[in-house]
Amino acid sequence: MIQSMTGFGKHVIQLPTKKITVELKSLNSKSLDLNMRMPPAYREKELELRKLIAGSLERGKVDFGLYIELTGDETAAQVNETAIKQYMKQLKSIAEGDDLRLLEMALRMPDAMKTEREDIDMQEYKSITLALREALKEINTFRSEEGKVLESDFLNRLASLKALLQKVVDLDPERLSTVRERLEKAVADLKTDLDTNRFEQELIYYLEKYDITEEKVRLANHLDYFSTTLHSADSNGKKLGFITQEIGREINTIGSKANYAPMQQLVVQMKDELEKIKEQMLNVL
Repeated sequence: MIQSMTGFGKHVIQLPTKKITVELKSLNSKSLDLNMRMPPAYREKELELRKLIAGSLERGKVDFGLYIELTGDETAAQVNETAIKQYMKQLKSIAEGDDLRLLEMALRMPDAMKTEREDIDMQEYKSITLALREALKEINTFRSEEGKVLESDFLNRLASLKALLQKVVDLDPERLSTVRERLEKAVADLKTDLDTNRFEQELIYYLEKYDITEEKVRLANHLDYFSTTLHSADSNGKKLGFITQEIGREINTIGSKANYAPMQQLVVQMKDELEKIKEQMLNVL
């Protein structure tokens, strides 16, 4: 079953003094393009988290966000008393003012607050990885649901292409007959004597150049192969993309050989359906 690269997953875990939120958003991309947003204290765990995400999502432009909100009395920020006293001393030497006013000014200065870097709490980190795994499950479920929508659309497009191909097959004898009549009329209009046998040989050679039997067979096979790959166990957008290119090649060849307006109109319709498949293919994992 195919999966979309578009998805969203979120999971929240409430600890006694903290709320941990993990968010994952993904869009289509040729490879895995992972953007990580997380507190500085957990940067040393970035490679581990990247590996966990890459193993689950494979491809896509992915935004990962880790948010830790304090909900209790715990805080990592503290007043930098030494720096504030120095600021107040310097301010007093510049201008007169009461201590409260000088304190307000000093608190606005750089380094007035200091943040103590604490070692990673492994129990808290386990909660983060748990939240990430749950968010990954959610985003993959989202991707699978989107994949079902894409699959339904592809099947409808395939049915249209097969119907149009059948019309091409049905129209082909009429096309060859019309081309033959057109050539015979053109020769008759020359009003000159011709070697009948030589003319028949040349006519057969000319008609063979416009024969599309192989293209019709190959196009039918490519459409069947696309359908088979679509229903395979794994989502393989790149493989489907290659098959789509082959389908386009056969349609273009039929169009270049058609030399018959009704068939060329069918080719235009086939190209339109294929273009819509290509647009949606960009989202397939």
